[in-house]
Amino acid sequence: MLNTAVKAARKAGSIINRASLDLDLVRVSSKGRSDFVTEVDRAAEQAIISTLRTAYPNHSILAEESGSDAGDPDYLWIIDPLDGTTNFIHGFPQFAVSIGLKHRGHITQAVVYDPTRNELFTATRGRGAFLNDRRLRASKRDQLQDCLIGTGFPFRRLDLLDEYVAVFKRVANHTAGLRRPGAASLDLAYVAAGRLDGFWEFGLSAWDIAAGSLLIVEAGGLIGDARGDGDFLQSGDVVCGAPKIFPKLQALVHTSPRPAAP
Repeated sequence: MLNTAVKAARKAGSIINRASLDLDLVRVSSKGRSDFVTEVDRAAEQAIISTLRTAYPNHSILAEESGSDAGDPDYLWIIDPLDGTTNFIHGFPQFAVSIGLKHRGHITQAVVYDPTRNELFTATRGRGAFLNDRRLRASKRDQLQDCLIGTGFPFRRLDLLDEYVAVFKRVANHTAGLRRPGAASLDLAYVAAGRLDGFWEFGLSAWDIAAGSLLIVEAGGLIGDARGDGDFLQSGDVVCGAPKIFPKLQALVHTSPRPAAP
């Protein structure tokens, strides 16, 4: 199954790379404030779905642009064909293809592919995480003051902005630095690779998190709900990090439970 997901991600990556050569020709539309979709997102998604459907015609699919396609409930492919669309349309080279497989409640296969750098992050449950052919390990740092932490602004949920800024200040005061590159799937992959010591964001979608969450676990990191009270895939409020950093970061990020998005 992992090989099929890799094949699908590379096909999508080829579409994205070709389009990136002439961004002025890419048609862009808006799904909401600061939330864009392009013809490239849709073409990449269709390439992924076609590849998966050829191999597994009965599996269920949840994709960012086309939504849910019900099939065998035991197998759910969770797809973000172009995570970081705003970066992409500005020529900012931080975006990725993300494909995860959820089998009977667990993410069991993961691919995050950065087509610009040709970096392929993969994981199979119980078999480790890899960057191309190199085994990934989460950071060994144990002091927050030495850590580089990733984050993302809640651009889809501006009602969370004041809460987010308060958390941002707390984390900034306890760490070596914060980074906000703008593609959550890659942020999670970077935690798995030890490039970031931790990451948090509010208001994400399952397709932003699914593949990256398995990368982190298989690299020896920890991931959970930012508020400590639910399933991060469902809530979209995620915090993760190196084993000795995760609980410290979660304590800084933790806020009171809040109502779900309207």
